[in-house]
Amino acid sequence: MMNQPVPSLQMQNWNATMRKFGAPHTIIRSYQHWSVLLRPAQATLGALVLAAHEPAQAFSELSQGSFAELHKITRHIEFALTESFQNDKINYLMLMMVDPDVHFHVIPRYAQAQSFADMEFIDAGWPAMPNLGQINKTDEAINQLIMNHIQSFWP
Repeated sequence: MMNQPVPSLQMQNWNATMRKFGAPHTIIRSYQHWSVLLRPAQATLGALVLAAHEPAQAFSELSQGSFAELHKITRHIEFALTESFQNDKINYLMLMMVDPDVHFHVIPRYAQAQSFADMEFIDAGWPAMPNLGQINKTDEAINQLIMNHIQSFWP
């Protein structure tokens, strides 16, 4: 079952950053101001991207509506990831060095290796900063299973 784009999110709202991270196929959930996408390069099991829809390249440029909605979305993300994979922590990284549109990398953190879909996922940076250069090699089919699993716990 392929993830279908949310009808209310028009293609022109998929900024370059969202497209780089696979929109519309990697969108787990869309909101008015934000979309949650599976990060195709799984640095840790369930790694996500939280991307703003607004044409902003600085966090301070976002509307009040974006900031207000962010509270609800982070609660949804944390609930779904914790229920899906029982992560130990969650890191939110706003780097925007290569991809300038406002977005966060949402990295679930694990003290121990995790198993999912007959694969072992390692958190190479634990307990320090996430190591985004060390990727757990997945393919489109495994990523779709991860997305479906997270979606099944989305509030």
